[in-house]
Amino acid sequence: MKDKVFTEKINKKFEFDEAVASVFDDMLSRSVPFYDEVRKLVISLILAEQKEGMKVLDLGSSTAKFLLDLHSKMQVPMKLKGLDNSQAMLDRAEQKCQAFGAGIELELADMLTYNYQDEDVIVANYTLQFIRPMQRLELVKKIYDGLHKEGMFIFSEKVVFEDKLLDKQMIDIYYEYKKEQGYSEYEIAQKREALENILIPFTIKENIQMCKDAGFKQIETVFQWANFVTFVAKK
Repeated sequence: MKDKVFTEKINKKFEFDEAVASVFDDMLSRSVPFYDEVRKLVISLILAEQKEGMKVLDLGSSTAKFLLDLHSKMQVPMKLKGLDNSQAMLDRAEQKCQAFGAGIELELADMLTYNYQDEDVIVANYTLQFIRPMQRLELVKKIYDGLHKEGMFIFSEKVVFEDKLLDKQMIDIYYEYKKEQGYSEYEIAQKREALENILIPFTIKENIQMCKDAGFKQIETVFQWANFVTFVAKK
């Protein structure tokens, strides 16, 4: 379904409810620049390490699009699992997994309190930015502790820039990008208001430092378009 969530007046903050879940795949592809390419890149990184029984955990798995794509491309059986705190998202994900006959485990859970255990890869695609800043380091520490000794954390985030002029320019560029995707100025303004104080981005340096503070030894950026960045952190 086409994303028309913000064509009408919204009187609440952004949440991953049924209205969003029903159009989420379209919302992602039109709101996140190069989302499909980033998803393919992350999958390629995982497939380069794939082995039978490898555990891949997707945080904020939404409608399971990422996990279904990974499932379709894996060459050996891996244990794929998605966590989300939105039942509406999980209901959509379960329907899609059943339709494709994909053995993907899905769980309604809070990633802040989830018991991470010996995971090989943990993925968070534009998820950490919705965690309150004071809780974000705590979560990344839990992720670090829950990874296998050679585990990998791959995450993508919207970022802000330390240079305020550059930051404003990036915001304007992103604004034009969304207009090119068919969103009206009204929709863009509505969504921006709904996301205020809900989506709180860090700088690239802050994301890297957060990973270092959590214990990760090697952190690299592997993709960037304007203020959208993908990081790989290795234990």
